[in-house]
Amino acid sequence: MNLFSQEKQHFKLPNAELIYIPNFFKKQEADMFFKTIEVETNWKHDDIKVFGKTYKQPRLTALFGDSNQPYGYSNIVMHPEPFTQTLQSIKSKVENFTNYKFNTLLLNLYRDGSDGNGWHADNEKELGSNPVIASVSYGEARPFHFKHRTLKDQRYKLILEHGSLLLMKGEMQHHWLHQIAKTKKLVKPRINLTFRRLLNI
Repeated sequence: MNLFSQEKQHFKLPNAELIYIPNFFKKQEADMFFKTIEVETNWKHDDIKVFGKTYKQPRLTALFGDSNQPYGYSNIVMHPEPFTQTLQSIKSKVENFTNYKFNTLLLNLYRDGSDGNGWHADNEKELGSNPVIASVSYGEARPFHFKHRTLKDQRYKLILEHGSLLLMKGEMQHHWLHQIAKTKKLVKPRINLTFRRLLNI
């Protein structure tokens, strides 16, 4: 099911709650943030292990945080850099809207259609039991697919627009998987910011 719309959307799905705002940032502001982040960021191209084999991760990444606490996923351990002024301003706007404080940011650069990520959940123990994940997108619009782990009819798609905000809440990371699928279509770069709160575990 395609959930695309130009208006703010609030979804209460089984074991999950999502809020999507396609125009959270105005186009001029989103354009500026995309260009600035692309140039300012020290992008990394880490190896990832899948079924015992090692590959280059199909996207570039960077981690930022309020502390030196590392963040690990898929056998990758990342160490944060301090928030830049640009990222701090984005973080403040997201926090003011969500009324939720974040201390860590995972940046992803999808260079073209051959970059993506497979089905997964943001369920690392450092995120706590029911993490709130705020996802900001700049650049090329890409489909965000998500599906329930056991309810096979609960499968959806959102088009994450330039300047949009997606908020994932509730039990979603326990019961749902999500992905940005690769595509053979000619697509331009996309930068995704996923704000989260790491616990001291």
